[in-house]
Amino acid sequence: MLAVPLAALPACHLGAEQIVTLAKLVIETALQPIVEASTGDCFGYESLMRGFDRLGFPSPVALLDKAHENAELMALEHMLATRALAAFAAVPGFAERTLFINFDTRLMGMDDDAVLQRLDDRLKRAGIPPSSLCFELSERHETDAAPGFDRVLSRLRQHGFKLAIDDFGAGFSGLKLLSRAAVDYLKIDRHFISQIDSTPRHRHLVKHMVTMAHKLGARVIAEGVETEAEFHVCRDLGCDLLQGYFVARPTVCLEDLRPNYPHLAQAGETRRRTASADTVLIRRQIERLPTVRESDMLDTTFELFRTSPGQTFFPVLNANGEPRGVIHEVHLKELIYHPFGRDLLKNRVYQRRVANFATPAPIADITVPADEMLDIFAGANGSDCLILTENMRYAGILSASSLLRIISEKQLKTARDQNPLTGLPGNRAIRDHVHDAILDGDRQRFFCYCDFDNFKPFNDHYGFHAGDAAITLFSALLRRHFIGEEDFIGHVGGDDFFIGVAGQAQAEIEAELTRLLDAFSDGVCALYSQEDRANGGLHGHDRNGESRTYPLMRCSIGVLALETGLVMTDVQGVTARVAALKSRAKASASGLVFDTLSEGR
Repeated sequence: MLAVPLAALPACHLGAEQIVTLAKLVIETALQPIVEASTGDCFGYESLMRGFDRLGFPSPVALLDKAHENAELMALEHMLATRALAAFAAVPGFAERTLFINFDTRLMGMDDDAVLQRLDDRLKRAGIPPSSLCFELSERHETDAAPGFDRVLSRLRQHGFKLAIDDFGAGFSGLKLLSRAAVDYLKIDRHFISQIDSTPRHRHLVKHMVTMAHKLGARVIAEGVETEAEFHVCRDLGCDLLQGYFVARPTVCLEDLRPNYPHLAQAGETRRRTASADTVLIRRQIERLPTVRESDMLDTTFELFRTSPGQTFFPVLNANGEPRGVIHEVHLKELIYHPFGRDLLKNRVYQRRVANFATPAPIADITVPADEMLDIFAGANGSDCLILTENMRYAGILSASSLLRIISEKQLKTARDQNPLTGLPGNRAIRDHVHDAILDGDRQRFFCYCDFDNFKPFNDHYGFHAGDAAITLFSALLRRHFIGEEDFIGHVGGDDFFIGVAGQAQAEIEAELTRLLDAFSDGVCALYSQEDRANGGLHGHDRNGESRTYPLMRCSIGVLALETGLVMTDVQGVTARVAALKSRAKASASGLVFDTLSEGR
């Protein structure tokens, strides 16, 4: 019997063989859901340690470090893994999900064969396929000194296990790990996710991490998502999976785990319109090639190449239907053309499977915009294809020619969206611009809604040709006054226009808009008759048939400014607020009014 309560035991006084003995009494396994960013469906769970504080340790890392110091790390990890697998096997539908479990790189070289054999035995007893287990490799320790590091990782993948780099960006070896090992997941450290909605540098870094991971065939998990704003930004930056308190807290009660988290689906209703439109084009070009399983013997693949002589590669999937890369004919030529190749394959000692020859390929979800897909594909030098997934499962592939066809068709659609009179982008492009701008809080942004005053009586009196001349005049002035790379001009329709500007001070925008209004007033004057100009307007009748005089036409502009750091997701709300400003602009003497959106408004 223990003479003192467990919580009173100082960590530094725990000697050899005590840590594991005491850990068995107090350590519990908690599971924290990891969900698909696009649907809220549960993809898997991370196994987390609970009860370490009762042994006097401030964190799980401190407990692991003490176990390593006492030469008990192997025994402790074995105990933790056994309990994690038991908890995972008790979750309904576990075979369709993935368990993420810590793999301490300090265990490398400690009888790897025995470790793998013991792990295989535990999985068989629990009925868990290797493809449902992902080992998280920590950045905390230098891997160069680990004996046989690359060989161990290769063997883990060939066994069908998945690999992830944990806390990416927080340590000193993450990029080395990414360059040395073909990993399945990149878990971005919570430091970069915390307040990402109001931290521009974090957004830039995460965006580059996502693009880099996808080019290397890895999926991205955002760790520590704690607010709805962080959820929106991580999803829109391309993170495939999410984990954190906003999703669900870790729990030791398996009854609390759910297959789906509806509040995420509800929060995710504001999906990218550009992505949805691109998805229609992408689905038309998808090639659904036959696939091979990484656990298949090579005879299966040889037969597939024989029956498909024009195909030089096939996608490789794991038992859960997730892409693991491609197997290429060129990688098998040594066996195909070797005089004893077939006999070698039948040799039980050789035991070479598809997993031994699979190579990584760039990967993207089917909802990713086509332009981003092209960027991912172009960044993966020498790749045969881009593998597409839907709900994290294999959906097909896109070849280079398919991607070019998609981009070409998208450009044609963009051309059709342009206004035929002015040649300016239409409403779809305006929505896309607003969507992208409200997510980018790096700088102040300005949305300007332009509307002519007294256009209808002018058009009715002088005819539509004169009305078209006024519209064409304004579009030409827009092109003259807003020519910067950050400037966007669009034609809503009729005499309504839109301007989007970023990276300038409000005083500069106000001065430029004032010059635009003055130039339009001067130019449109020439479209009136000399008599009407002398009278200061047109004489006509209003909707009630009453006689009245309409002043000379002018343009009114309502401007909505979004403060630096403010990130939003409601495109319709923003555009409606911009449009509502035009009534205030029409009522003003100058025809120009500003309103500002900031935190809390």
